[in-house]
Amino acid sequence: MPVVVVESPAKAKTINKYLGSDYTVLASYGHVRDLPPKDGSVDPEHDFAMKWEVGTDARKHVKAIADALADDPDLILATDPDREGEAISWHLEEALRKRRALKKDTPVSRVVFNAITKTAVTEAMNNPRDIDAPLVEAYLARRALDYLVGFNLSPVLWRKLPGAKSAGRVQSVCLRLIVEREMEIEAFKPREYWTVKAQLTTPRGQEYEARLTVLAGSKLDKYGIENETQAEMAVQAITSRDLTVTSVEAKPANRNPSAPFMTSTLQQEASRKFGMGARQCMSAAQRLYEAGHITYMRTDGIDMAPEAVMAARDAIKARYGEDYVPKSPRMYKNKAKNAQEAHECIRPTDMTRDAAALRLSDSDQRKLYDLIWKRTLACQMSAARLERTTVDIGSADGQVGLRATGQVMLFDGFLKVYEEGRDDTAGDEDDRRLPQIMQGEAAGKNGVTPEQHFTQPPPRYTEATLVKRMEELGIGRPSTYASVIGTIQDREYVRKEGNRLFPEDKGRIVTVFLMNFFRRYVEYDFTADLEDQLDAVSAGKADYKDLLARFWRDFSAAIAETSELRITEVLDVLDDALAPQLYPPREDGSDPRTCPLCGTGKLHLKTSRSGGFVGCGNYPECRYTRPLGGDEGAGDRVLGEDQGDEITLRSGRFGPYVQRGEATEENKKPPRASLPKGWSPDDMDLEKALMLLSLPREIGPHPDDGEPVEAGIGRYGPYVKHGRLYANIKEVDDVFTIGMNRAVEELAKKAASRGQGRAGAKPLKELGEHPSEGGPVNVMDGRYGPYVKWGKVNATLPKGTEPADVTMDMAVDLISAKAAKKGGKGKATAKKTTAKKTPAKKTAAKSTAKTTARKKTAS
Repeated sequence: MPVVVVESPAKAKTINKYLGSDYTVLASYGHVRDLPPKDGSVDPEHDFAMKWEVGTDARKHVKAIADALADDPDLILATDPDREGEAISWHLEEALRKRRALKKDTPVSRVVFNAITKTAVTEAMNNPRDIDAPLVEAYLARRALDYLVGFNLSPVLWRKLPGAKSAGRVQSVCLRLIVEREMEIEAFKPREYWTVKAQLTTPRGQEYEARLTVLAGSKLDKYGIENETQAEMAVQAITSRDLTVTSVEAKPANRNPSAPFMTSTLQQEASRKFGMGARQCMSAAQRLYEAGHITYMRTDGIDMAPEAVMAARDAIKARYGEDYVPKSPRMYKNKAKNAQEAHECIRPTDMTRDAAALRLSDSDQRKLYDLIWKRTLACQMSAARLERTTVDIGSADGQVGLRATGQVMLFDGFLKVYEEGRDDTAGDEDDRRLPQIMQGEAAGKNGVTPEQHFTQPPPRYTEATLVKRMEELGIGRPSTYASVIGTIQDREYVRKEGNRLFPEDKGRIVTVFLMNFFRRYVEYDFTADLEDQLDAVSAGKADYKDLLARFWRDFSAAIAETSELRITEVLDVLDDALAPQLYPPREDGSDPRTCPLCGTGKLHLKTSRSGGFVGCGNYPECRYTRPLGGDEGAGDRVLGEDQGDEITLRSGRFGPYVQRGEATEENKKPPRASLPKGWSPDDMDLEKALMLLSLPREIGPHPDDGEPVEAGIGRYGPYVKHGRLYANIKEVDDVFTIGMNRAVEELAKKAASRGQGRAGAKPLKELGEHPSEGGPVNVMDGRYGPYVKWGKVNATLPKGTEPADVTMDMAVDLISAKAAKKGGKGKATAKKTTAKKTPAKKTAAKSTAKTTARKKTAS
């Protein structure tokens, strides 16, 4: 039987259903080979030779495929229809040839299908082809570039910026977008402006709202009314004049549906509507594709197969009636830069089946399928027909003019099914309904209201708006967005709060470092141009090794230039570059670099393994620190005195904390306590500070053994402690009030959950003392079945053995076998032998090293 290979077992299961017993369908479980993370995996000195290694987990999968080929040496590679899929097929063929599982005359074919349906799979099997060499070369170029940038730039970061984790060709540019947006927000100066709205009535008593557009005979722009005084004058101008409707204009308008989904727009809409991250979205889409519910989810294309268009039209007619089907099908032009990734749009494989019909149990898959199904049907539906009305109202002298706008839905069209989300959620005045208003009629005034506004800084990116911006700039490709955005969060360069992306101090410092020392490689146009060059390789129009050579020539020179830089030099450059954000002007006009704690030291940028922070130059005499994004001196104050010590509230790089006394030569680390989550620095007083500094608090002796029970606040929140057992408690305030009864109860719950409590520790069978070593031997009930326990050795019972049948001899044999496997007490002689051999080897090694050294010296 021919062997068909796909990436995942889920996909294999679906395809096997269509191919039947005439084929053996196996999964490669993703990439089978990768570049090992060590020097020399890509060798620029030898024409960018790449050393590939089969992953530890992948070896068994490659072996399974090789074993299957022993029975039928006919290999069909059916991996995904994109660059990554083509690369997996290429890797797999290369790995199998290296194992000699494939001979020179073994037929190897490549098939691709955009959807896992019987028709698509059958058609693909009838039209095999060879592996697409240009597509593989584009993959090799990307992989080599990512390796060369990451492997050469990351060590520079480790040496020059302690705490920095990595840099990447696309990841660092993506991070720059987020950091620069944060700097824009910090530098933003809000501008005040006012608007004036009037509640007007028709002669028939119907109300509507209009906004002031003309004042003193001149048209108002957005900032036409600058302050409250001008706003009050505008209100007076309206209230003192009679108003008449000067014109009513109603215009018909059509609203057309959005194009069907491609990868980036699917990620954006899933983020807007469900708050799904790009990675979460692509994971759900992958599972829907592998189950045969949707077409391939990594695509730049928005065109739809003709048969799918007709199926969508039929489904619309059946569900909503003929009025919702336009006279001619809607055609969407593909705008992909790279034809190799311009597959069909993301759509359902069966237009008649909605999310309810599929009965999907996973909520992410259910929501995403519903989104794709609705968007696909909507894109082939009739336009929505509206009537937009504009009403102008003015005074007889022309000094005052107001405008009311609204719309009426005449036919909902595609809006019956779906409406695209918006990143800007501000209300639209055009969406309002207006009553019947006649030209020339009087407009009564029910009230005139001025409203103060301030211009807003640009909003922080969501994953949706970040993907959109990367797409606009041509940075990365749809298949990379999810992993890139995920990586910068995993590296702790960026955090996600309320669906918005905030740069961490670490991410900010890395970006400023790269902007100052490797600017060319984080420029948007450079990264986009490199993507275009890679697209040319995938189209067969450029040589990938020429591309790598051009890149490496300049990049290696830039790396060499930074090798001699000292950390202090780097920090000085970054300190100057970040000065506007780190040291904003103070209200009192004093030097913003003067330490707010000691008053004499100068503030400087410093780094640690946790990232960057601002610290006083008088360290260690003054230990003032604050985070990069912290408001300088915010909340730093003396709370009072206790036992002759000054108790202060301070800002640190890990957040606000309280401290007793000052650091001295004798007491370099005075008592400190961080403010717990939910405690505001503004609410801190001496009493609260002393409560925190008194932790951990001793509750009393445990009733069982008399050992102390304590309550405190640790890395994972509030807790109670007895010996080495910790149990978390819900509320921070409980730490100061919890009594012995509840503390013992919480500790017992924790012990039971870990199998350490009295209920959990009760043996199924007590066998007695170990015959040679001593200590109780018991049969216990564990999470994975019954086992023998002796001291710290746990030995699982053989399958089929009943706990009641276990004897001491049997238990000792099991314990010995388990202990020997772990190198423990079970085989004392073996342990002793090992102990003797180890020093002997070390001595021999040292002796050889010394002999070699003597020989070298002699020569």
